[in-house]
Amino acid sequence: MGVNGHDDRTQCNEGGIFMNDFIFSYPTKVYFGKDALKKAAAEQLDAFGSNVLLAYGGGSVKRNGIYDEVMQVLKEHGKHVVEFSGIMSNPTYAKVQEGARLAKENKIDFILAVGGGSVIDCCKIVAAQAMSEEDIWEMEHSARRFPQQAIPMGAIVTASGTGSEMNGGAVITNEDLHLKAGMGAFPPAFAVLDPAYTMSVPRMQVLSGAFDTLSHAMETYLGNSDEDNVSDDVALAIMRNTVVNMRRLLKDIDDIQARSNLMWDSAMAENGILKVGRLTDFQAHQIEHQLGAYTDCNHGQGLAVIHPAYYRHIMNDAKEKFTRFARVVFGKESAEEGIEALAAFIEECGLPTKLSQLRSTTEITPELLRKVADSTNIINSNPRALDADEIYDILMECR
Repeated sequence: MGVNGHDDRTQCNEGGIFMNDFIFSYPTKVYFGKDALKKAAAEQLDAFGSNVLLAYGGGSVKRNGIYDEVMQVLKEHGKHVVEFSGIMSNPTYAKVQEGARLAKENKIDFILAVGGGSVIDCCKIVAAQAMSEEDIWEMEHSARRFPQQAIPMGAIVTASGTGSEMNGGAVITNEDLHLKAGMGAFPPAFAVLDPAYTMSVPRMQVLSGAFDTLSHAMETYLGNSDEDNVSDDVALAIMRNTVVNMRRLLKDIDDIQARSNLMWDSAMAENGILKVGRLTDFQAHQIEHQLGAYTDCNHGQGLAVIHPAYYRHIMNDAKEKFTRFARVVFGKESAEEGIEALAAFIEECGLPTKLSQLRSTTEITPELLRKVADSTNIINSNPRALDADEIYDILMECR
């Protein structure tokens, strides 16, 4: 049913349905551009209590001056700050529990996440776990229930790519179970997107994050819905804009306009707009998540290695969509040419093209890849469902 209970389905002449029904809302207020932090603080901070958990990663926010700016703003609004630092890439469930303990012990009223997707993801689950006595992993993955309340939070994005600042999802690694999986909580109340905050992010991290954006848009576009959909056109535009601006950064990594475009591409790819009225294909993400659970590799770089191999496997199951992708995003004429153009673009960006090129804490052996394949979440909303053996074949082709 559509909004307000009415049947909003649009019928084609043959009686088919053009789009799935949906209800959509924007839960996160975005402050984009210069001085976005000050604007957000003026409108938002006084609405929350005085005890703030300030969360960040390895300390780059202190070196680039963002920490000092944030602390000054919090001080001006009379906040008592408790720091939660050291949030790693691929945040662990143990780190979530550490943050939840800090929040409970200090009676935290508000969480402010300063960083990229890893910091924001971690804080979403911290916010929910701190309001529950039940183990949130067990709640979501065993009982199949989602949290009903959470400490409110805001996000200050310093590295774009994941789009985590505008949705309620998170990806957390449970090291005990060797599982890297999606979890659900609540989106930030507000998000600060100041492109200037990304200027100190290293070149490869910027490009890896941008490839994650491209992956989000590609996988949303390639869901198994055959009907034309407004979201398809928007997704193709996001893909093309991401490729154009990644190429701009290859020429000038300090091009702030390109970084601005990529920052908004990132948000658009994961704020839900591309997903309304359709199913999505996130099988490449599922494979990479498990690869990351076993190796702790960089997420965007893992996706760069996996995507071309995966797409060669499913190309004939979505030939028309791959052909349109080839024409709009890369100016090629066939599905095959589009996938090879994607592979060439990955190499052009200096991203890894083989698993052996990934920086990994673990040796990537056939035996390890078998474990990755056997534990990968298999979805059925992509053009064709895989099985564990085909996932293993894809991973072996990526070696």
